[in-house]
Amino acid sequence: MSLNFKSDNNKFKKGLYLISTPIGNLEDITLRAIEILKNSDHILCEDTRVSKNLLKRYNINSNLISYHKFNEAKSLEKIIKLLQAGSLISLISDAGTPVVSDPGKLLVNECIKNDITIVPIPGPSAVTSATSVSGFSEKFYFYGFLPEKKNILNNDLLKLSSFDCSIVFFVSAKKLAKALTEFKKYFLERNILICREMTKIYEEFIRSTVREIDISKLTLKGEVTVVISEKINEKKSSQTLSESDKNKINKMIKKLSIKEITSLICLDKKISKKDVYNYCLKIKNEN
Repeated sequence: MSLNFKSDNNKFKKGLYLISTPIGNLEDITLRAIEILKNSDHILCEDTRVSKNLLKRYNINSNLISYHKFNEAKSLEKIIKLLQAGSLISLISDAGTPVVSDPGKLLVNECIKNDITIVPIPGPSAVTSATSVSGFSEKFYFYGFLPEKKNILNNDLLKLSSFDCSIVFFVSAKKLAKALTEFKKYFLERNILICREMTKIYEEFIRSTVREIDISKLTLKGEVTVVISEKINEKKSSQTLSESDKNKINKMIKKLSIKEITSLICLDKKISKKDVYNYCLKIKNEN
């Protein structure tokens, strides 16, 4: 596919452009993104080998500068000087929106400090793509990649377990089994969606519950996007009163209060407290 844009560097404000790039399919790029990339004095790339595939596709020949988490701090002064000198610089990541779980935060903050123009160029995002097909709550919390330290991970997941919204994670396929083991500790009663190869030929969406998902059957590569659902409504997951439960209530009704009976019956079962309470009242009224 060839798109011809005339280079006119003067039509754009000088400054830093944060340009979203395809998360898989190279055709998922905006016309505006292509035009700005063509007119950039420099393009900061997380991995120049990956970025060259996209840039070659659209005949973009701007100067590339390697910019990743290992040289981000070291490159900062040089890039700020280029921007202060009037350069138009674009920042792209290997896929998706720059700075979101990717390098760039240091640069953005330094630009803010130096009153340098920053322009976001929206586009593909694994986060919104995954949540849009999840069927879960449209209210979501984006967490990103899981930390390596177990104490930090456990503290964060414990906090997240109280959130009644969808939660989005980025997970390396190699660490997915470990991540799912941790999710089972905190999100056992929720639904889960695992998105792999989004927008590519082998795109796949794996839907299950956190409780039932079979870790051993998942052989994935690269990175996946995981969406955990909001809390499941208690009414939907509650059990009905069994004959055995009713017999227990009948035996306890003259010895214990309704509140005590309700607590005992619901202790180890997902039975609606309202159902137990109503059944107790019914028996009392009959007697």
